[in-house]
Formats: sequence, C-alpha cells, structure tokens
Amino acid sequence: MTYLQKEHLEVYANQASKDGKPFCGDSYYVHATDEYLICVLADGLGSGEYAYNSSSAVTKVVEEHHHESVDVLMQLSNEVLHHKRGAAVAIFKVFFDKQEFEYSCVGNIRFYLYTDGGKLTYPLPVTGYLSGRPQKYRTQRFVYELDCKFILHSDGLNIMNVKSLFKNRSIKPIAYELEEQTTQSNDDATFIIGSLL
Repeated sequence: MTYLQKEHLEVYANQASKDGKPFCGDSYYVHATDEYLICVLADGLGSGEYAYNSSSAVTKVVEEHHHESVDVLMQLSNEVLHHKRGAAVAIFKVFFDKQEFEYSCVGNIRFYLYTDGGKLTYPLPVTGYLSGRPQKYRTQRFVYELDCKFILHSDGLNIMNVKSLFKNRSIKPIAYELEEQTTQSNDDATFIIGSLL
C-alpha cells in the first residue's frame, strides 16, 4: 500500500493484479507539491503485459508533465497510447489554495467526492477509452470543502454504497478494508483514497 501525507492531505493507494499474475493492467501515480495534488489511474484494456504497457505509459507521461493542466495531461496520455492496446484513464488535480478539483475521465473508472455533510459528488466519465485516436474530453471543475474524502478506483473493485463506506470514518480503516477487497477481485483492481484537510 502506498501512503502519502502532507499538510493538506492524506492518501492511501493500492492495487492487485488479476489472479496474482506478474503484470497488473492498472497503473497509478500520486504526487503532491505545496500547491497541488495530482492523481492518475489508468486501466489498460484486457489484462497482462499489454494492458500493463498501456497503463504504465500513461502514468509515466503524467509523472513527467504533472505541472500541466488536466486537459493537456489527457491529450498527452492519448498520444502516448498510439499503437498500443489502449486504456481507460482518469486524472484529477486538487488545488489547495482555491480548494478546487479539476477532473477528467475517459472509460469505466469511478470517482467519488464525499463531504462531511453527506453530499456525494460523482462526475460522469466520457465513455470509451484512449488509444491515440482523436478523442473528446470533458474536464470538470468543482470546489471542495475541507475534511472531505475522495476515492478513485478501477472497475476491478466493486463498491456498492460509497456513502455508508465513508460516513463517520477516517480513511485509514477504509483503505485496509478496500485492500482486502482488491486481493479478492477476479480482475486487476486499484484504488486511490484520500482526505483533504
């Protein structure tokens, strides 16, 4: 499990490959500066080495250009998948000073933002996947309240009731609960869960 803590945030991330195979078709990258947090989750089509090659190409290009806007990062992710199998990709960036999210997703990756008051934000992704072909993106921006929680996860993880998962709980026990679920999944499974303080 990956753990990241800074003044403004606490994040846990974990993944497991399908049937314990050597290559996980999901890849993720989490990085925080004093100004922002950037997270990307890429789910390569299928499973195994070719899926891994696609998803890891995305996380590598985001890591190299994390200072760019979400729009630019989605375009770079699409370009790097040219002649590869393709991937579902979700990228979000949190700006601490503005208390604002930028979020874009193509494919079946889920993102939820939960406030202490019980409000759940679930921006809908664009259907399809990135593969180097011309692609429409929809970057959404929304403000967040302090002490909110978020989760980003691939379709290998099936979360039935996000509100009850988050309600009156800190993210550490939730992360360990989800870690157990990822190891029991019959698909590549990845999650990034965090709280913004």
